[in-house]
Amino acid sequence: MLFWHLGATVAVARYTFRDARMDLRFLAFGAIVPDLIDTPIGLVFWESFHSVRLWSHSLLASSVVMVAVLLRTRRGRPRRRWMAIAVGMLLHLFLDAMWDSQETLWWPFLGLDITEQAFSSVALYVGAVLSSPIVWTGEIVGAVYLFVLGRRGGLYGGEKRREFLRTGVIDVPIGES
Repeated sequence: MLFWHLGATVAVARYTFRDARMDLRFLAFGAIVPDLIDTPIGLVFWESFHSVRLWSHSLLASSVVMVAVLLRTRRGRPRRRWMAIAVGMLLHLFLDAMWDSQETLWWPFLGLDITEQAFSSVALYVGAVLSSPIVWTGEIVGAVYLFVLGRRGGLYGGEKRREFLRTGVIDVPIGES
């Protein structure tokens, strides 16, 4: 669920933190990191895990990133920029409703097991995801939000797009996105 995670994460972070200068590039990267890491591993080793939500979908992974940022950066813009990755990862867990997968969310504190998904094969899992109206609705909602935000921010041409790619900041007041 690419657009769901990107769009919903940007929306939730903008309205929660009210930080118009937040680097959305780092936030967006954090929003997809758990899936970038866990999905390929879960699909290749389905017989071992029966899930695509593995260790990167745990609170431990987000916490490690957050502590690393705190230890490696000083207060100010660089720390805020890099901390957006950890925020994106935490919002990913929220948007995936990971509280329903306690073994994975709290890994390794509740044991070393990962919550298995209810599909016996990769083909059944992929088929269920691709035919799910909930998945498609989330993708549409996320894509529409990103489209509207990009349109209001003038990202579909010229200098504002170059500025966004350089800074990660979009010039749209928080109340209007």
